[in-house]
Amino acid sequence: MQLFNGLGAVPPGFGPSAVTVGKFDGVHLGHRGVLTQLTSLAADRGLLPVVATFDRHPFALLRPDDCPEALVSNAQRADLLAESDVAATLVLEFNRELSELPPIAFAERILHDALDARLVLVGTDFRFGHRGEGRIDSMREHGRIFGFEVVLLEDVLVDGRRVSSTNIRQHLSAGEVREAAKLLGRYPRVRSTVVHGDAIGREIGFPTANLDPAMEGFLPADGVYAAWAWIDGVRHGAAVSIGNNPTFDGIPARRTEAHLIDTSLDAYGKTIELDFVEYLRPMVKFDGVPTLVAALAADTERIRALLAEEAGLGSDPAPDAPRP
Repeated sequence: MQLFNGLGAVPPGFGPSAVTVGKFDGVHLGHRGVLTQLTSLAADRGLLPVVATFDRHPFALLRPDDCPEALVSNAQRADLLAESDVAATLVLEFNRELSELPPIAFAERILHDALDARLVLVGTDFRFGHRGEGRIDSMREHGRIFGFEVVLLEDVLVDGRRVSSTNIRQHLSAGEVREAAKLLGRYPRVRSTVVHGDAIGREIGFPTANLDPAMEGFLPADGVYAAWAWIDGVRHGAAVSIGNNPTFDGIPARRTEAHLIDTSLDAYGKTIELDFVEYLRPMVKFDGVPTLVAALAADTERIRALLAEEAGLGSDPAPDAPRP
């Protein structure tokens, strides 16, 4: 997949193309349905399938107090889009100039001039241009002017509900990683770097990989989770805790730690990705180290069995999800 950061990165003569426009936050099942139709229609018509998206949520500029936290970073989104067989992704900087672009200018400069669009796929709630003034009917009118057809896409439903990034955030904020995975079509994932911690886990026999708080992806609610941890392209079972450790004093307000099960690995400085599989329990203040150690042992046994069943039954909700 070619990745164009800004209109200036699109080479002269690019296209002709079939284009869909959107935020694609999370690249969830709804987005995947769009991408499947995009690549299929593009192949039928001999066009390049292209995604046009933005470097941030428009609210980050227009209504920052209401801007939702992103489900994935721009880099994670690019990785996920590359898995869909699109030919190119154009990432537009959502700045003041772009926000004030009239709908017809958006259609002309981006879809026609830059991408040579011959087909544009849009969803039922599609809005574009200054203040979202552009609608499906206006895009069709612009298509008649600039020579592209507009195809309206139906919503993708899971259990009778429209798949949306908002619903996924709600599930993750409640620790409901299974429910989020159903809508994502893959395990919820975060990516970070392993940093040095306070070595408490190592001292009590449960060493952990501490994640740099500056991580990519949407971190689920505080608690203990079964997860897959990916380091150097190798998958490890992991017990992951998110939150403060109330059993010990002086622990930062929120941290993420992964105990790699049945693995002895020096991961300091390495990139780690966590796929959240199942929520186990909330963070608990234990009455001492022996009680904590017993609880961690029980967690580990439960997670080992859960992940073995998960792998053995082939029930990974995202067998085609990108891997490091």
